[in-house]
Formats: sequence, structure tokens, C-alpha cells
Amino acid sequence: MRKKQYKKERKESFFSKIVNFTLTILLACVIGAQVCTAANNNLRIAQVSDAHYSSFEENTSYKFLKKSGDLLNDVIFQINTSGPYDFVMFTGDLVNKPKVSELEKFTSYANKLVYPWYAIDGNHDINIDGPLTKAKFMEVLANANENMQQKNIYYAFTPKKGFRVVCLDSIIDYKLTSNGEISNEEFLWLKEELDEHKKDVVIICTHVPIVEPYNSSNHKLLNDYELCRIIKNHENPVVILQGHYHAAKVKQMNNMLVVSCPSLVTYPNAFRVININSQKNKVLVDVYLKETNLKDIQSRSKLRLMGSERLYGEESDRNASFELKFYKNKD
Repeated sequence: MRKKQYKKERKESFFSKIVNFTLTILLACVIGAQVCTAANNNLRIAQVSDAHYSSFEENTSYKFLKKSGDLLNDVIFQINTSGPYDFVMFTGDLVNKPKVSELEKFTSYANKLVYPWYAIDGNHDINIDGPLTKAKFMEVLANANENMQQKNIYYAFTPKKGFRVVCLDSIIDYKLTSNGEISNEEFLWLKEELDEHKKDVVIICTHVPIVEPYNSSNHKLLNDYELCRIIKNHENPVVILQGHYHAAKVKQMNNMLVVSCPSLVTYPNAFRVININSQKNKVLVDVYLKETNLKDIQSRSKLRLMGSERLYGEESDRNASFELKFYKNKD
């Protein structure tokens, strides 16, 4: 009798182990699927703007050019040790002087990143009558970076399903100016991009701001009204990453979130981290300001600058969360 009972208990114990093991595997698969889904619905970007890298210049009245390499190294270290990131975006003014040799040196820094990186041109990156034309700018980047093989200086890519990154060329190269402009050809291309990606979250990257963080008539985009009108016709969320004004500012305009990034070589000597989480009917965007670890440079940089508060922004310009709506459900 005891022998039969023992066999029965042993059989039940074995069966229980099988059931528990199966349930554990199933639970792990469910949790893993949820984690993968969350990761696929999430896009994490590091935005670096106005690095103004220089290998030979002294500091100006407000730019810490002599330490531009150290500041760039600090940002790259911070990004490499605080990941993961889907990609890093340099939003213009990679170098301070438009020289091929300077841009090549900049890429040697950028290639220390362990994450994919992309770049757009700034007004300091392009000669109006010298060797560093827009075509040469793209050629130098293509030689250094397999991700920068685009034919045009304005381009787009899909970092993962549900997200489309649109990189604009806002630089005027037919006269010496700090103003920006979008060409008619680029307008048509942008409209096609937005029409083709109506169900995606669109991230637009530009050097010259689409929406000014503060007024500056000699730095603004000359056809900003026309550009805003095109973007506002895109029903789903648009996140705009911009530079040029060296300011930390964030502004939400209905379904458009505009993120202005400060410069590395002027106070607050910082970069941005943008986390975009796409859900069924909404998009959650967390924006952070990451300051340099080189506090002595930051302190001296602040002393060189009048109106540092405007560039540093309010707390809501530095670290904040936003919600954007999907007006049409995705299939």
C-alpha cells in the first residue's frame, strides 16, 4: 500500500515539476515579449549641437574653442556610458571654421561613439566660396561613417518601425549670412516624406530653428512660416530637434514638440537626451539636458557670457515630459 502511494506521489511530483517548468517558460516568454515590444516602441536619441570643434583657435569672448576637443570627448564618454541609444544626432556647426581638415578631425572624435551617429550641416560647416561645399561636407562624412551614405544633404531614415527621422538642410550657401532657408525642392521632398509616413512618429532635425527659442532676426529661418504650415498638416506627432541659437528651450505646439539644444562650447556646455515612447493613441516624450562633467570649463564659460539665464532656460526647458496624440490609430 505504501509502495503504491509512494509511486503515486512521485508521479504527481514529476508532473508538477513539468507543469511548473512549462508555466515558468511561458511567463518568461510573455515578459520577454512585453520588454521587446516596449523596446520596439521606444526611441532614445542623444542630440549634440554646435560643437564648434577647433584644433587651432583660441577662445573668443563667449566660445570656449580651445577646449572644444575636451568637451566633445566628455560628451562622447557620457553617451557611451549611459546607453543604450538608438542613434546620436549632431544638429549642425560640427566645426567652427569650414575646413576639410577640421571636419575630418571632428569625425575622428565622433567615431569613438559606440552608437550609430548622423549629422546635418550648420552655417559654420559650409564655405560659400571655398572647398567645404555641401557636396564636400557629405563626402567627408561618408568617408568616415557608413551611416552617412546619402546622396542629398537633406535625407531621411527609419531607425525602427513606427519612427521616421527627417534631416533638413537649412543653410544658405550663396551669400554670407547666419539666416537659414529651405529650398523649394526640399519643401516638395519634405511634403512627400510626411505624406508617406502619416502613421509614424516623425523626428525632424534642423540646424536653423523652425521655431525660434528667442527672437533673432539675423539668425532666423527666412521661410519658417511656410515650413511650419507643412509640418502642421501632418496629423501625427512631430518632434523637432534644432540648434543654432545655443539655447535650452522646449515648446509644445499642439502635436508638435520643439526641442532646442544648447552648444558644447558656450554655457551651459550641454547636450540633449530625448526618449520617445510610442503607444497606441499617444506618444510620451521625455527631454533631458545633460551638462558637461568638466565643471571648471563650464564655470569659466558662464563668466564669459552675458544673459546666460536665457541659454540655460527654465527647469521645464531642461528636463520635462510631454504627451502628444495620435489623431489616427495606426493599423
